[in-house]
Amino acid sequence: QVHLVESGGGLVQPGGSLRLSCAASRSIFSMYAMGWYRQPPGKQRELVATFTSGGSTNYADSVKGRFTISRDNAKNTVHLQMNSLKPEDTAVYYCNAHIAPFDYWGQGTQVTVSS
Repeated sequence: QVHLVESGGGLVQPGGSLRLSCAASRSIFSMYAMGWYRQPPGKQRELVATFTSGGSTNYADSVKGRFTISRDNAKNTVHLQMNSLKPEDTAVYYCNAHIAPFDYWGQGTQVTVSS
């Protein structure tokens, strides 16, 4: 089992930046995949960015070139740097860890992009 805690959400103007962090309660080396999902208002949860233990990354087309996922293995933390934010990026962002056959989720952090 793993406990995930997100931080870094908030209100930002269009074009601005935010950095989300996800702290895991155990080594992230043990996880097959880890990353970020989001759930916009009234919509289903969707993938934002993930990486596998092998180091490969995957981004949603809508965030490519604007968002960057990274990790700090020593601190068991995953980050999501979000630049050039748009109103359509408004959502609750969730950290996810996949340790087969289970998925673990954080409590979510709200990101609101509005002028």
